Amino acid sequence: MAEKPSEKNGRFDTGLIRELAAILREADLGEIEIEQGGTRIKVVKPVAAAQVSYAPAPAPTAVSPAAAAPVAAPAPVAVASLRDHPGAVKSPMVGTVYLQAEEGAKKFVTVGDTVAAGATLLLIEAMKTFNPVTAPRAGKVTQILIDNQQPVEFGEPLVVIE
Repeated sequence: MAEKPSEKNGRFDTGLIRELAAILREADLGEIEIEQGGTRIKVVKPVAAAQVSYAPAPAPTAVSPAAAAPVAAPAPVAVASLRDHPGAVKSPMVGTVYLQAEEGAKKFVTVGDTVAAGATLLLIEAMKTFNPVTAPRAGKVTQILIDNQQPVEFGEPLVVIE
């Protein structure tokens, strides 16, 4: 009986799996799958590994309100009440906020701007994908609650539109 190209004595060829994992990393893919001689091998980048890269990022978020507390003690209370504000645009995901398309470019919005429903307010980068956050309705931007390249959590208020 002929030996399958991906197996050696009933075990998978770990060299092939290592090559696939290297391709996965080099091409920045989420998964790669091959089938050879009736044997299928699928290598998937663990989600936890991608989240670990964001693990250090929330620390500055926790530090920022503490640093702002001596300047204005009511600020943390104000942020908490903004979660329930009817004009608060909240983060749809965990990631890093970008207030402009690229370094040196004009910001998508500034305080005082009037925006139309569907206008891009900012971008959130999550897993190397830039996701636009758009205005849910038309109105005036009265507050921008985050800084450029700041890590954010799901449901965190980002902008207030009144």
